[in-house]
Amino acid sequence: MTIRALLEQAVAQHPERVALRYRRGGDWQSRTYRDFALGVSQMAEGLGKLGLRPGEDRVAIILENCPEWMEAYLAITGVGAQVVPLDPKLKKEEIEYVLHDSSVAMVITDAWHAQHSLPEILPRLPEIRQIIVSAPAGQGHDALMEGRPYYDYEQLRQQAADAPLTFYASHNGVGPEDVASIIYTSGTTGKPKGAMLTHNNFCNDADAALARMDRVVTWEDDFFIVLPLFHSFSFLTNFVLPILCASGMFFVDSLKTVAEDMKTLRPTIGMVVPLLVEKMLKRIEERLNANLTTRLMMRFGLGAVVRSGVRKKLGGRFRLFVVGGAPCPRHVLEGFTRLGIVMVEGYGLTECSPVVTVNPLFAPKIGTIGKAVIGTDLRIKEPNEQGVGELQVRGPIVMKGYLNNPEATRETFDGDWLRTGDLASIDADGYVTIRGRKKALIVNREGKNIYPEEVENAIARHPFVSDVVVLGYTEKGASGERVGGIVVPDMEAIAQERQGHEPAWAEVERLVRETVAQQCGELADYKRPRKIRVQREPLERTSVQKVRRVAYQGHLDE
Repeated sequence: MTIRALLEQAVAQHPERVALRYRRGGDWQSRTYRDFALGVSQMAEGLGKLGLRPGEDRVAIILENCPEWMEAYLAITGVGAQVVPLDPKLKKEEIEYVLHDSSVAMVITDAWHAQHSLPEILPRLPEIRQIIVSAPAGQGHDALMEGRPYYDYEQLRQQAADAPLTFYASHNGVGPEDVASIIYTSGTTGKPKGAMLTHNNFCNDADAALARMDRVVTWEDDFFIVLPLFHSFSFLTNFVLPILCASGMFFVDSLKTVAEDMKTLRPTIGMVVPLLVEKMLKRIEERLNANLTTRLMMRFGLGAVVRSGVRKKLGGRFRLFVVGGAPCPRHVLEGFTRLGIVMVEGYGLTECSPVVTVNPLFAPKIGTIGKAVIGTDLRIKEPNEQGVGELQVRGPIVMKGYLNNPEATRETFDGDWLRTGDLASIDADGYVTIRGRKKALIVNREGKNIYPEEVENAIARHPFVSDVVVLGYTEKGASGERVGGIVVPDMEAIAQERQGHEPAWAEVERLVRETVAQQCGELADYKRPRKIRVQREPLERTSVQKVRRVAYQGHLDE
């Protein structure tokens, strides 16, 4: 299958099904699958008139989540061109690197980037022929930017709507093995690398993940889209998978309006990262614990009524969270389960389209990342005595390689197995447990391995802890590493414990260190942090809310 074929299938089976819901101009708007596909054809026609070359050109999309992101993506890849999706929050130097490395011919972006980022870097990017701006930038249609024309997105599409739509229809030769996306890694270990992912990679992964989840998603489901589409996890689960199932794709208006938007949109499924659901669970539990009636109902066996009330707060139809992008604390998974909302954890990486494993919906194992998606092989390379080694992946979800980087491609593969860089174990039933990153692994002076995620999960469960990263550090004259951590306290929770009074910072530091010692009491002695730094500032995180561990390496060394 190709992504274009998935859209055509959805339109043929459910043309009047609402595909998109989004807020525009203060009002909620909807598009059916028929209208959505028409917009794709119109945008393809407009790009064709600008000289888009199917099978040759690459087009960068630098947009926040919006219908235009999806429409443009389908228009470009549907005729055999390739998309380079970028995080709009990248610095202009990072944007320049990706645009240069991928040799993009066109850029589709917003007014802010058109006015601030692009003018400075365009003189060094001669391959770019046109800029398409998704909102008026104040210079008018067909203006010049650094000697190159740029066009208003909506005007381009509307002009195409007034003409026969022949470009999309006549360029329908895209194949399953053609590259659809070139997704650049974060670059935390060097220059970003562009993973070349095919139509078949994405389509196979979406269907294989759906099969592993017992095919519970149908055309009657509506996805609540919070995560950015430029990220591979959100792209597959909030875009490719819903189109495969002809489901609805409903955009949150902003991160500040998540709770309100859920009540309005009444979704059934959410693809999320741990930080989002941690915050949601905390707010829910605070409200429940503050209500005496609710506490009594839970105590006397009336939990079903309480759970029904929680679901109403989520719109009344919500039934499933799938969490990925980073390890999810066990207490969050168990907390939502107690509230009657199914939550399953999965695992993936960009180079694998990205979903590698997910827990079966009717047989999840909390604490694991589930089983391999159907049709994908896993192995543990050189396991130690505990069965822990590097997780490697083989199958139709694995990328073609890195663009313009054969050396990095060779290093990433072990024969036809992709090296994930993650340490894991697989139990007798095929469930995978991530033990840590190879490069994040802490090895103490006795040669024992400590996985930071295990220690972080133990510490993060306490309400006084807002955020934590566990690191190895060295002491002068000592061999091996010791375990340390940087902790951000939850000042609101600490103040609440003291009848609303926030203690002095010295008291906060003492309290946090006591809390860490308490939380790690059940861990082996060699895993317990010996050094704790307490800081007010939030930890640096990536776009999908993973802690940027690399930013803190060496911070605790002496």
